[in-house]
Amino acid sequence: MSLDAVHIDRSVSPASSGRSSPVVNLRTRVGIDEASLRKDKSYRRYASGIERALSLFDTALQEWADYISFLGRLLKAIQAKPPGIRDVPLKAIVAKRLAQCLNPSLPSGVHQKTLEVYALIFSLLGKDGLERDLPLYLPGLSPTLSFASLSIKPNLLSLFETSILPLDPVTLRPALKAIILALLPGLEEATSEEFERTLRVLDGFRYAVGPKQEIGSHDPEAAGEQFFWQCLFLASITSSSRRQGALAYLLRNLPQLGTSSETNMKVPNSDREFKSGNDQNGVPPAIEAVSSPEPGLLIRCFVAGLRDEQLLIQRGFLDLLVTHLPLDSTVLQHKVVVEDLERLVAAAASVVIRRDMSLNRRLWTWFLGPEPSVEHHNDAPNSPSSSGSEGTITPKLGSGDVRSRYFERYGLTPLVRSICRMIESKSTIPLEKARPFRICLSLMDRWEIGVLLVPRIFLSGLESVWQYQKVATSREAFIEVLRSANVFFDGVESGLIWSELTTVIVSALDEKEHDKQAARKRLELILFTLSHFNLQEEEMLVVHIPLVILVLLIKLQPSLQNPSVQSSTDYNDLIQNALKIADRLLEMVPERAFINDPSEQARSDWNLEGRNLPLRDQEIVNKVLHFYGHFRGNLELAPPPIEANIVGVLLLGYADQMVTRELQSDYYASHVEIEIAIFDKLIHKVSSWSVLDKERVLSRIMQASDRFAAEPEKAQHFPAIAAAVSLLELICSTGASSSWVPDSQIRKIIPSLITGIWPDLSPSKPKYNVEAVRCIRRLQSISPHIQLVEGSIATLMLGNAINNPTRVVEIEGARRLATLWAHSVPAPSGSRDRRSSLVRILAGSKVQDVSIETITLARPLLLLLDSLADAQTDLFVFATNWLQSLPSINTIIDLLMSRLQALPYVKQLSINMLERSGRGRGDLLSLADDLGQCLYHLEIVSYLIRYSTNNVWQALASPIINDANELNGQVDSDLDTGMSIQIYLARISLSLLGQPDSDQTTPNFRTSALRRAAAFLLQQLLLGPSTVAYMEMNVELVLIEKLAWSIVQGDILLQISLMELVSIALRIRGNGTRSNAPDPLHRRTTSRETVRSMSRLSMSTERSEKDHNISGQSSPPPGLLDCLISGLSSEGSRPVLDNWVRFLDECLRFYPEVAIQFLIPLVDNFCTSIGSVFRNLQSNFTDSPPESLHISEPTASLISLLSGLEQALARAHDRLTTNEVGTVSVKSPEQPQGFFGTMVSGVFTSETYMSRNTTANNRLTVLLCFKDAVRVCFRIWSWGDYGVESPLRDRAASASFNYTSLRMRNRTRRILEHLFAAEALECLETLIESWHKPDTIGSGAQPSTVFNLLHVLDGSRPKNTIPAIFNAMYSRTNPTALDPVRKSTLTSDLSDINLVVFLVAYTRSLEDDAMDEIWTDCMTFLKDVLTNPLPHRQTLPKLLEFTAVLGEKVDNTNFGEQRKMRRDLGDLFVRLLTAVFTIKPLGFPQESTQSIGGDKFSHDINRPRQSLDIRKTSTPEDVVAILALILPNISKILVDSDRILATAAAISAHVIVPSIKWKTFPENMTRNTLEILYSLSRIPEASKTWRKDFGEAFNDPKFFCAASLDLAEKGWLPLLQQWTLADKDRMLDLMSRLSSPTSAGIVFGVGASSARLEADRRTQLVLRRMATLVLAAVNDGFVTNLPALQEKLVDLLTATAASSPSSTTRAEIYMLLRALVLKTSTVHMASLWPIISSELHDAILSLFPGQAHDTYNLYCVLQACKLLDALLTIAPDDFQMQEWLFITDTIDAVYRPAQWDPIALVDELAEGLDSEAKTPHNTTASLLNFTQSGNRKPLLSSIVVKSISKEDIIERILRPFFRQLSINAFESTYSMEAPDWKSCADDLLTDLFDDNTLV
Repeated sequence: MSLDAVHIDRSVSPASSGRSSPVVNLRTRVGIDEASLRKDKSYRRYASGIERALSLFDTALQEWADYISFLGRLLKAIQAKPPGIRDVPLKAIVAKRLAQCLNPSLPSGVHQKTLEVYALIFSLLGKDGLERDLPLYLPGLSPTLSFASLSIKPNLLSLFETSILPLDPVTLRPALKAIILALLPGLEEATSEEFERTLRVLDGFRYAVGPKQEIGSHDPEAAGEQFFWQCLFLASITSSSRRQGALAYLLRNLPQLGTSSETNMKVPNSDREFKSGNDQNGVPPAIEAVSSPEPGLLIRCFVAGLRDEQLLIQRGFLDLLVTHLPLDSTVLQHKVVVEDLERLVAAAASVVIRRDMSLNRRLWTWFLGPEPSVEHHNDAPNSPSSSGSEGTITPKLGSGDVRSRYFERYGLTPLVRSICRMIESKSTIPLEKARPFRICLSLMDRWEIGVLLVPRIFLSGLESVWQYQKVATSREAFIEVLRSANVFFDGVESGLIWSELTTVIVSALDEKEHDKQAARKRLELILFTLSHFNLQEEEMLVVHIPLVILVLLIKLQPSLQNPSVQSSTDYNDLIQNALKIADRLLEMVPERAFINDPSEQARSDWNLEGRNLPLRDQEIVNKVLHFYGHFRGNLELAPPPIEANIVGVLLLGYADQMVTRELQSDYYASHVEIEIAIFDKLIHKVSSWSVLDKERVLSRIMQASDRFAAEPEKAQHFPAIAAAVSLLELICSTGASSSWVPDSQIRKIIPSLITGIWPDLSPSKPKYNVEAVRCIRRLQSISPHIQLVEGSIATLMLGNAINNPTRVVEIEGARRLATLWAHSVPAPSGSRDRRSSLVRILAGSKVQDVSIETITLARPLLLLLDSLADAQTDLFVFATNWLQSLPSINTIIDLLMSRLQALPYVKQLSINMLERSGRGRGDLLSLADDLGQCLYHLEIVSYLIRYSTNNVWQALASPIINDANELNGQVDSDLDTGMSIQIYLARISLSLLGQPDSDQTTPNFRTSALRRAAAFLLQQLLLGPSTVAYMEMNVELVLIEKLAWSIVQGDILLQISLMELVSIALRIRGNGTRSNAPDPLHRRTTSRETVRSMSRLSMSTERSEKDHNISGQSSPPPGLLDCLISGLSSEGSRPVLDNWVRFLDECLRFYPEVAIQFLIPLVDNFCTSIGSVFRNLQSNFTDSPPESLHISEPTASLISLLSGLEQALARAHDRLTTNEVGTVSVKSPEQPQGFFGTMVSGVFTSETYMSRNTTANNRLTVLLCFKDAVRVCFRIWSWGDYGVESPLRDRAASASFNYTSLRMRNRTRRILEHLFAAEALECLETLIESWHKPDTIGSGAQPSTVFNLLHVLDGSRPKNTIPAIFNAMYSRTNPTALDPVRKSTLTSDLSDINLVVFLVAYTRSLEDDAMDEIWTDCMTFLKDVLTNPLPHRQTLPKLLEFTAVLGEKVDNTNFGEQRKMRRDLGDLFVRLLTAVFTIKPLGFPQESTQSIGGDKFSHDINRPRQSLDIRKTSTPEDVVAILALILPNISKILVDSDRILATAAAISAHVIVPSIKWKTFPENMTRNTLEILYSLSRIPEASKTWRKDFGEAFNDPKFFCAASLDLAEKGWLPLLQQWTLADKDRMLDLMSRLSSPTSAGIVFGVGASSARLEADRRTQLVLRRMATLVLAAVNDGFVTNLPALQEKLVDLLTATAASSPSSTTRAEIYMLLRALVLKTSTVHMASLWPIISSELHDAILSLFPGQAHDTYNLYCVLQACKLLDALLTIAPDDFQMQEWLFITDTIDAVYRPAQWDPIALVDELAEGLDSEAKTPHNTTASLLNFTQSGNRKPLLSSIVVKSISKEDIIERILRPFFRQLSINAFESTYSMEAPDWKSCADDLLTDLFDDNTLV
């Protein structure tokens, strides 16, 4: 609805005029006819005298003496009454003035004189008159006793005693609560003179009040007491300032409520509900009077007292509990409901938080009851207890037991429930969550309470902390709660703790438990407890924890034996959690826990053979549970149920069973690892581990290993195999293991285990590669012979003798060996001194300086190298590829050289080389048997040199270690110790070539073969790395066709041969002659060569002579490119993919310009293949199998494809740079690629042999391919980035995943570095495009991943990246200013705004120290922009933010000349700001208007200042949003105060002032605009500027038309608070604008109405501004202005419907009063309460039928109701004494008497409206504004009111409001809800900013 004041009806003519107080219409219930009295002339004279006296109050009161003079005149006027008159004229105004004269700020003399007037009026009225007018006079008297002086109190009490007390109970009943509140301050001091008299007065009211027909009462006197007690309890609950007096009265008069009958004692304390009248029989009348009709008020009275902030009040109420309301009382145990008893017990228990012993002692007494009486039976000789048999003693309970049973019977259940309710609360406030733990900790000081309480709440408390960890707002909050919980935990007995934890474990592992998910969560709670609480007490470690582990392992046995639950994830998780618990507990247990105390005898000798019987298992569990269930684990009551050594033996036995059983099962393979860990700990900690059945353990391991060997390809075996290895290693490493682990069994087990491990080394299944290698290492460490593992691996490589009769190494075995080698042999370090641990196997199988890993792999390696002899096998292909990618080739060389040197033949040959004598020849002949071994090793070395990379030459160039001579005891002086291996082999070869044949000992074929081998080796050594075999091919077309056919057939050997032939043919074809030194086809380019090549291809403009000659020939055959693409993309070619990549590199050298034209399909093919292989690799590490075709060796394939892509791009880019003639040489990445310096367009010339268009097209082609490569590499690099959700789900394969992902990241990182080195700008633009559109990558990468990549690339350091971004921006904004070599090709879908957004985000992500690198470039760029800012007009706002970021980062550094740098930066910032305002002067109003629709208020004013993802913030062109982000740190950017002032002035002139003066103000004001204003208000230099601007906005008539209340609350109000703090006179200035209502000069007609409307609107706006200021200011911010403000309000309240301003402004006055009530303490409001009460009375009275008044329109009445609603919600202490005038604030609101007539104004009005309404009252209609927060909210909500039309407001809003108000107030008090201050303030703010209600 729209409550528009303009349309509210007004009276035609004014009712009165002048400044006199308005005449108030009074409701005359019973009284004389005032109209008839006015006909009496004497009465009119009498009234005129009183009116003249009252007029002095408005004119002559300046000092306190004026008040006394006024009261004297009023007293005389009243005394001049005519005879027979028993009434006071103008009594409403008289009552108001008298109440105002009882202001606490006035002296006691004024109060004394006021009481004299009251006494005169009361005597004049008499009993009947005072009963009628009590609502007028009592509110003024009520608060007086709280501040009255000693001389005033007797007179005041006399008034109550003589005038009010004798009144009729019907009159006193509604006002009783106010009367009690008025008198309670007199009881605050027990030693005061008026204490006893006040008690007597209260007792008088206690017996005087109450009707004789009380519901459910038989005693009229008791009926009156009931009502009195209920009112007293209400007063104590609602008024904390009067609670001390209420306590004093209760201590004196509260009856003893502890009486209980035997019948009542037998009633169990269960859930019960109290019904009135049920327990009256047998209950004393005094108790009935206190507890009826609502016993809950008694409980809440005590609860309020126990929660009071004053210690003395808490102590007093505890005393009352002990003496008057014990726990076993009838009231608590039978009359109150259970919830109320729990509330009382919780409030009482909460006092222990104060740590005050005086409170604690009283609490213990209340909880435990009185001390039991002691009966001295010895004094009675004939006592029955002394009779009977001699020695028989009658058992008696001790005093502690008696009191403990008392607490258990009466207080335990409510205390447990109340604490559990605190624990289970959903609050996230740390203090609230820690509160129950602090209470319980203090309650544990009494063992009688703690021993009963703690077991019932212990687990709930632990679970509460566990759950709070998940919802805590911060880690600090959780730590605070955990700290309190830890203190409580440490205070609990160890036995009790483990009793509860054992119960949880047993229940979770119970076979009957069907909810396995709940059971798993219970075990997670145990794990949480173990991780966060102290469990290191000695008793826990040596007694309880071993017993719990024993029970846990026993309860686990049935679960592990049950294979039917194998598919249940919850069941597996349950078992896993249980095993984790056992493992963590065992870590804490010391060895002494399993050793008996020497002082104790062993009580039983357990037969371990019978431990498998179910009966024995259950017996053990029952013993432990009985110990914890019956004795609570208390060692003082009972010894441990099982001796320590027996516990250790049992644990070891069960662990043995568990591990050996798991080795036979595949279902729980993931559990075996932790089971082995448990077994390991037990073996090392239990001294009697020798009792294990060693034969059975080894037999189980052997059985398992045999099963693994029988089914080696079964994937799920590996965790079990790893467990078997761990178990075997554990047994072999245990002390004295040699005595019971025979070597014969180890020799049988190890080969079987290696057979099971062997399939997991396959590169096709990389899941367990690393883990499998580790298992082999562990087996090697426990092997009895060093060659056992070596022989097993060699056997496995050869495969099955049936399937492989030739005993040749299988290809799969070779791949697995490669995996084993990669994870076993480290890469070379480059230093010969660090190779001392390499292999040298010497004669007699003696090893010196041996690397165990290499020895283990020596024989398998030689088997693999044997395959190099046959080039027609798949194994040869694999071996060559492996060798060419092997970084540890020097290890193989050292191994071969050590074996070669160890041969006796070679040793003697070396000696003969030196001696050169005939004796040596005879020795050689005697060693001829070693010729075969020598031939073999020389051939292997030859194969290595032929098929390896250039790394083999580095290994051959290393010095040889001549250990052979040292072993023979000879020191060779002639043999150079620094001789290289290459020289040594050359000498050996020369020697062998010179050896003659032997006719007897050495066959000719062997010698000749040895010579041929030596010659071939020597030939390779002499030719060096650039020499390869030469052959000539002439039919390249046929070869290409055959090659394509071989691709279709999948013949990889044929492919290799054909590729070699094609390569040679193309080389011959290109050169026209044979190449003398072709590149080796079987050699991969090393990383170092690749880097060097990329640098040359990318950065050099010169071509080699060879490439020039090749490119000059004709183009290759047209089918070659298709063949290349087919071969690279074919799945069948993956095993020889490296050959294809090298073949591609060879072919691309022969392409001239065609290579660039065909680059796109080639790169597209590469990217597609890479994506497919990468997805396959990712799927290997997920639970779901890959959907696509399985790819063997995805890692190797991916690396090969990446290498091919890199080479193709390198060749194309080299060709491109060669063809770009006339272009200035591109700067290297180390040089800043900026544009600063001389920027001249068109100064270069082009003398090229090809057209510019062709070159540009070629460059575009290459760059598009570069961009595709960057995208695919970034996707792979992001796979292992921390910002991406890892796809790894199997924890067992974490090491392999880390290895694989790191390898992929390193490879793609090198490619990206090369790409950036070649085309940094285009690559950077691609990444920026991916940052803006992450979906284009498809990797799920976060925006921060781009920054992570840029930070790790060498070519993208800040000094390179920042200038590149500048170049990209200039290419889009002002390309003519750039050199051509620095321009971007604009192939990326990026705008200059996108680039500047990335620039800001990237700069924020940089370290502060990086400013040293980019400072010069940034400053130069900004200066260039300011030289010509027009092309950059769209990016200027964001560049302003960029400048601010620079300033913030420079502020954190100290490089360079700080003062000069700051000055330059500040100058640039000011110039940029000027440019922004000059080029875009109207940008912000347009942006603001666009955001009105909803986006305007979507930002949080407290949003984080910095965020890397700037895309989620405001638009880059939003100047206002950017300024709002910058201004808080403006002092870091502009150090000079003059510049800060100038900047503030500029912002104010260009942003604030236009926004305020815009025609759409205030709708155009956004959160950012207000944040700018708020930031300016925090800058001292800008104080004058912003205050002036804000003042203009605040005084604008359209200010209250704001479209968003959230903006008003979080934007305008903080500004208003700053405004009021800066200038204290704002309120006075507003008050000076208020004019007094006047009717002078008003004429009838249109002009009068217009003038009145203008005055009304002006006054309304001023009042709303005043209310908004009060609401925005701090509490009590305008206390000093209250007197002047009160005077203005009183003046405005005299307005009528015809005055100017008129009474329409009353609604705004009520709003201002609401603001004052919310923001001003009640003590400062004393002078305003009479005014507020009178206005509320008159406004509500105008709604009575027949009482319509033109002064109060409908909106004014609605605002008055809201004021009353707010007062009842907040309930100020002083207003509580006036509540009864408006609502029924006693128990009558709920329990109404039989013949009850409403006295309260609201209740009476509700009945009047119901009687006048045409429709019956809808009992279901409710305006209750309740929420689950538990706070008391106002009933009248502005949102609800706005939705109702004006005509229906009374029927649908006010009528339900009046009907519900009283009962709602009572229910709010009864529920003890705290007022919701924010709801009240929000509702007021809604009304203030509702411009529809302005005239």
